[in-house]
Amino acid sequence: MGFAIICALITLLAGYATFSALKNKNILGIAFAGGTFLVIGWFTVMTILTSGVPSA
Repeated sequence: MGFAIICALITLLAGYATFSALKNKNILGIAFAGGTFLVIGWFTVMTILTSGVPSA
């Protein structure tokens, strides 16, 4: 489950980077951060759905 948590943190940082690049009108930053947000975000969602959320 640690892997899913690390991927989720990367997704959050990529979302922040995408927003920051949009504010600064940085096209290359939008492309790379947005791509990272979409790919790693999808990977995070599918990892959580496949592995499930651990019980407390």
